[in-house]
Amino acid sequence: MEFLHPEYLYLLLLIIPLIVWYVLRLSKTQASFKLASTGAFRGMKPDFRVYMRHFPFVLRMIAIALIIVVIARPQSVDSWEETETQGIDIVMALDVSSSMLAQDLQPDRLQAAKKVAAEFITDRPNDNIGLVIFAGESFTQCPLTTDHKVLLNLLNEIEFGMIEDGTAIGLGLATSVNRLKDSQSDSRVVILLTDGTNNSGQIAPLTAADLARSYGIRVYTVGAGTKGMAPTPVPSPYGGVRMQNMQVDIDEKTLTEIAARTGGQYFRAQDTEGLRQVYEEIDEMEKYLISVQNVTRRKELFLPFALAALGLILLELLLRRTWLRNVP
Repeated sequence: MEFLHPEYLYLLLLIIPLIVWYVLRLSKTQASFKLASTGAFRGMKPDFRVYMRHFPFVLRMIAIALIIVVIARPQSVDSWEETETQGIDIVMALDVSSSMLAQDLQPDRLQAAKKVAAEFITDRPNDNIGLVIFAGESFTQCPLTTDHKVLLNLLNEIEFGMIEDGTAIGLGLATSVNRLKDSQSDSRVVILLTDGTNNSGQIAPLTAADLARSYGIRVYTVGAGTKGMAPTPVPSPYGGVRMQNMQVDIDEKTLTEIAARTGGQYFRAQDTEGLRQVYEEIDEMEKYLISVQNVTRRKELFLPFALAALGLILLELLLRRTWLRNVP
């Protein structure tokens, strides 16, 4: 049972001051007188009605409580739900090399990629999502999981310098494929984001693409960076860092070929908003099936409470005007 208007149940607190008022009023209406001796009353027993003189007040308080329950609208709720969900297993492979600190995306490529990836994760609550990072080498930051709170925390912890610098695109993709190859999902996807050209690792990008294809894994590749020059922090000969315009060099040919071989698609994101649009497009392409049927049946339960309150009120009036009429 639940109440349609549970806030009205706070009115039950009014019963407390009513009881206090009744006790105080009763104490003021009790008469007292002095007798020389009580011998004449010895052996007399009080009438049973004397013990019952508070009974009508008890009936009234119960009736008020029942009326408040009626106002709160008690209901029984029968709910039935049938859900059919086909989730997608997704691994997000993120480049964390030094070039990802370039500031053509705000505040820089890495932070922009993390922010948009977090939005993507939040919008897909039913998917198993994992996280792989790569630079000169690669490792799994988070295995496939539906616990997206943990995943988002691990995504937030990603920073430049966690692994050796470089750009091992093939190794990053191979690590992602390794996380997905044993998945039982009908749909398995890698979203690989990089801003450079493969220059590290023992696995060529196209070899990793063929490996992904052999397992039926689609790869969406994303090139992050403007065309031309981008302001990039570089070590200063006097210590610290300084900003310097560096040539943006994304191997779009290889990224396009990776996507084509695996049935995915290549995207170019030249600014933060463009990156967001890329993830929105991928989100639209990789929709999971959800079929939900909800049936909720409500039945009003106030009538028994209302009848009980009415019965108690009638009983109180009857007792006050008949059996307990002359009871002090």
